Amino acid sequence: MFRGIAQIFSKSNKDLRKRIYLTMLCLGIFCMGTTITIPWASAVYKELGFLEIFNIMSGGGLRNFSIFALGVSPYITASIITQLLQMDIIPYFSDLKDQGYVGRQKMSKITRYLGIFIGFVQAYALSVFYMSGADTMTILKTALVMTAGTAFCLWMGDQITTKGIGNGQSMIIMAGIIQSMPTIFTSAYKTFIVGETFASWLGVLLFIIFLLSYVLIIVGIVWIQLAERRIPIQYANRTNGAYGGQQSYLPVKLNSAGVIPVIFASIVTTIPGTIAALFDKGTGAASTFINNYIVYTSTTGFILYLVLIFIFGYFYTILTLNPTEMAKDLNERGGYIPGVRPGTDTTEYIGSSIGKLTVVGNIFLMLLAALPIIVSKISSLDSSITIGGTGMLIVVGVAIETYKQLESSLLSRSYSEKRKRLR
Repeated sequence: MFRGIAQIFSKSNKDLRKRIYLTMLCLGIFCMGTTITIPWASAVYKELGFLEIFNIMSGGGLRNFSIFALGVSPYITASIITQLLQMDIIPYFSDLKDQGYVGRQKMSKITRYLGIFIGFVQAYALSVFYMSGADTMTILKTALVMTAGTAFCLWMGDQITTKGIGNGQSMIIMAGIIQSMPTIFTSAYKTFIVGETFASWLGVLLFIIFLLSYVLIIVGIVWIQLAERRIPIQYANRTNGAYGGQQSYLPVKLNSAGVIPVIFASIVTTIPGTIAALFDKGTGAASTFINNYIVYTSTTGFILYLVLIFIFGYFYTILTLNPTEMAKDLNERGGYIPGVRPGTDTTEYIGSSIGKLTVVGNIFLMLLAALPIIVSKISSLDSSITIGGTGMLIVVGVAIETYKQLESSLLSRSYSEKRKRLR
């Protein structure tokens, strides 16, 4: 690891250092922007409840009502919607998926515009709900500033993706979560040790358990994120038993969907509350019903939330990792699974393997999503003090992918340098 760090900052990798510096600059601007409150707005002092997850993803910007209060969450919502629409739901989007690079460019533009539109709707609803008593023009100005902040975050994310390191949108979300971590640990320290809720020895013990739980959760997430089943593949034009031959595999990850099912389930459970906030400002009968039965802090909402995670995770993985296309692609390259006939049998075998792994991965996601909610229910902890959960899943997942990208870049550069020396 230390050797890789030294290699990054060597003289021969000047362009790689520039990419890292650009990424750090953009993330620094984002973190700074989350602390800048909109001038005519004020910080939110009431409980955010089911919106706490979005506050953590935006680095606490939602509670501060900052210019980056929404972060890139509207874009994530838009990207999930467009991905679902590509799965033979609307023919136009399905055609774009088959058009290659041109189709991806068009889809990216549609996703950005849809993300900005969703951002404006969310910003307007939040302004109406949390800025009670403000006039319409003030609410509209606040929504426009928050939407502009989201658009600027999307631009910085694109700069990171094209000129920096890692996926820009994911890096911004990770930066927001990491920025919220000191506040979480500070609040936990004040609650357990400084506060008078627990005895001194008990508070210290609970705080140590709190820290150890984070360590165990991180270890578990790393294991799940790297876990995969390798389906052996045989090619007709290759001999694996020959000298120097290598076995080929079809890797299927245990958690192929990542954190998308949790985010999508969170969005679905927050949509009714957003609509109610637009019409009755969160005080009418509709809002009362939603808070009692739909929001995942309620018992029925909690069950609905977990069921949605499982359903979205299963179908998203099956539709994304299409077994039919995988079997067709394998057959076109002259490959087959030993002991399984090409065609329908291969499709069924791959589909069965993906389905079994997805069930296990979804159960893990459900446990991660349920953990902070259960802890907040059975304890007197503030909603801002979360135990692990989806935030850590995002951080660890993005960190692993970014590390792999850096490692791949360093390996390719090392290989190129060796070839030059041999010449």
